[in-house]
Formats: sequence, C-alpha cells, structure tokens
Amino acid sequence: MKSPTDRLPWPLLLCAAAVMGMALGTRHAQGLFMLPLLGERGWGRETFALAQGLQTLVWGALQPLTGWLADRYGAARVIATGCVVYAAGLLLEATATSPAHLALGAGLLTGLGLTATTFATIYSALSRAVEPAQRGAALGWAGGLAGFFQFLLVPLAHSGIAAWGWSAALQALAAMALGCALAGMQVRDRPGEAATLDQSLGALLRTALTQRDFWLLNAGFMACGFQLAFLGVHLPAYLRDAGLGPQAGVHAMALIALANAIGIYYAGRLGERYRRSHLLSALYALRSLAMLLFISLPLSLSTLYVFAWVMGLTWLGTVPLTSGVLAQLFGVRYLGTMFGLVFLGHQLGGFLGAWLGGRLFDVSGSYTAMWAIAIGLGVVSSLLHLPIRDRTVGLGAQPA
Repeated sequence: MKSPTDRLPWPLLLCAAAVMGMALGTRHAQGLFMLPLLGERGWGRETFALAQGLQTLVWGALQPLTGWLADRYGAARVIATGCVVYAAGLLLEATATSPAHLALGAGLLTGLGLTATTFATIYSALSRAVEPAQRGAALGWAGGLAGFFQFLLVPLAHSGIAAWGWSAALQALAAMALGCALAGMQVRDRPGEAATLDQSLGALLRTALTQRDFWLLNAGFMACGFQLAFLGVHLPAYLRDAGLGPQAGVHAMALIALANAIGIYYAGRLGERYRRSHLLSALYALRSLAMLLFISLPLSLSTLYVFAWVMGLTWLGTVPLTSGVLAQLFGVRYLGTMFGLVFLGHQLGGFLGAWLGGRLFDVSGSYTAMWAIAIGLGVVSSLLHLPIRDRTVGLGAQPA
C-alpha cells in the first residue's frame, strides 16, 4: 500500500515551490541590496526601509483580495499574473532614481506581486488540490522545497552584486520572476469544490469576526511579521556596523534560508501530530530566546551562525501551522481569503519592523531599541497562542 507521501502530486508541488521560493528568496535577499543601493544614490537608510515597509503593508492589505480571487477563480492565473507584476517591481527598483521611484517598484508593485506568489494563494491552492490526509505533507514539502530555493538565491544574489553590480543583479532577479509565470500556470486547484456545505463568504466572515481564536491568531501573527521584516531588512547592515563585514551578512541570511527549508517541512509534519497552536507558541518563545541570547553574548561569527540557524528553523515554520489552524477552524473553501485576513496583521507588524528599524537607527545610530521590541513582541505572541482552541467553528469546515 502506498503512503500518502507517495501519492502526492509532485509536479504541482515543484511548480508551487519554484514560484514561492523565487518570491520569498528575492525578498529575503533585499537586505543585501540596501547598502550598495543607498551608497550609490546617496539616500538614508529610512528611504530603503520605508520602501520595504510599504511593500510589506501592500502585501498585507491586498492579500485578502488576491486570496479571494484565487479562491473564486482558481490559483493558476492569479499566481502567473503575480509573477509578472513582481518582475515589473524589481525592474523599477533596479532603475530607481528617486525615493518615490524606489517606493513604487520595491514597495507597491513587489508588494502586489507577493500577494499572488506566496503563502495565502499557494497554500490554499495546495490545500484544495490534495486530500485532507495529504495536506500536512503537501504543505511541508512545498514549503521545504521553497525554502531550499530561497537558500540558493541568497549567495546567487550576492555573487550577482559582486560581479555585475546591484542594479544588474536586480534585473536578473526580475527576469527569473518573469520566467516563474510559466510554473505558476501549472498550480491548478479546484476552486469552489472543497466545501461539503455551500457556506457563503459573508457568513464565514461573520463567524470568524466573533471568534476569540481568530483575533488571537491575528495578534500573534503580527509579532512574526515584525521580527522577520526587521531581521530581513536590517540584519546585514547591523552586522556591517558591528565590524563583521559583508560576507557575514550573506552567510547569515543563507543559513537562515537553509534552516528555514528544514523548519517549514518539519513544522508541517509536526502539525499532523500535535496541536498547532501549542507548536506556534513554542516557536515564538524559541525565537525570542534566540534573539535575547544573541544580543547578550559577545558578537562573533560563531554566535552569529548559531543564531542564524535557530532563527531559520523558526523563520516561516509559523506559516503552515497558522494555515493549518485556520483550516481546522474555518475549512478550506475560503482558506486563501481567511489566511489573507490573518496575514494582514502579520504585514502590519512587518511594516513596523522594516520602517521603524530604519527610523530608529537614523535617529539614534543604534538598533538596540528594535531588538528589545522584537523580543518583547515574541514573548507576547507565545502567550497569545496558548489559549487558541484547534477545533472547527465554520460551517462546512473539513479537518486539516
């Protein structure tokens, strides 16, 4: 007898992972572009941080709409269109001659592209495309493979910057994003077929908005966005300021991406065996502890690499677990929309993490306050996830 893993639709998973790996890997490498871009243009760090914060905010604000379009009309066309928009944003970023130009490309357009090429759209499509018993394995494998592709993009982006300059490297990433539109067209799901009862979206939203667990999940996810955006945008610069040099940032971001591939996979699989809300609580607690130890111990390459590895293991492992909690609570018929709503909280936190990091640095010349805020929010998030009850409340919900 074949196992559920043997019956997984591997071509679908590989295409989904390629798109998500491209989108997240390109975003993950943005911190490598900050100092060379700003050095050539003569802008302050707040300029780059504001563009990245705008990207995060657009990603969150428009994610429910993009998720609904994928839920309603199918994911393939939405994902392919998102790849084209993402490519346009990267091209504008590569040729930006003013802060407004940078904000349009690196902020608005790439943020819009991310809504169609990442978690809400792809995970909801996979959740509808496979049987419930395969869902944990499908999300784990897709996320893990995407994380591995993300890991590969970090040294590739650094090598591109060194060989061609930051602008040409961004243009190469834009060409890759455009090519991923072909893979996106293959991520076909079954829109509208997942629910056993025909519950309207309006009724589901009214149910969700009255549920304490929905709001706890929203509030807790905000801390995740804050921490990841702060580290993704500012960690390479923080390390350079500390005297470790540009290679340290590259190696740290690459280690985070590699460990992230492992963390996403095992988070998805562990979610099949243990309560997802408790696993989320543990991840946030571990992440905050890692940050506290990192800034408390003397900074060295050894402490940096251990920190990067631990952070990577917890980096995006929160996503399949959060998606799984939502599937348990509200079913998979409108999972893209529901995840988009929760993801809005994540991205509000991400906007603050990216922009506030640059703002506080320009004012104080230090990231000390940002580390303290990130650690405190992680502790709060860990506590918020403990009382979440993993049980069905939406009509027509299916087990995750």
